[in-house]
Amino acid sequence: MLFPELLIAALKKSEIPLRFEPGAEESAAKEVTDLVRLWLEAHQSKDPDDAFSRGQQALLARLLSELEGAVELP
Repeated sequence: MLFPELLIAALKKSEIPLRFEPGAEESAAKEVTDLVRLWLEAHQSKDPDDAFSRGQQALLARLLSELEGAVELP
């Protein structure tokens, strides 16, 4: 399953009254996705030569790919 699909499904199950408006779930999901993307990007290291940083950057790249729906969730 892709993260965007999981997020939309969670929003549809919620008791948020948005579900009666067309596209409401997608709109709410975009706001959540944008917030999570900013949060993840805030953790990107400024030092690309640090060994720990390279591993961290690889993890962040994977998480951002999942967030965008480019790869399946594990």
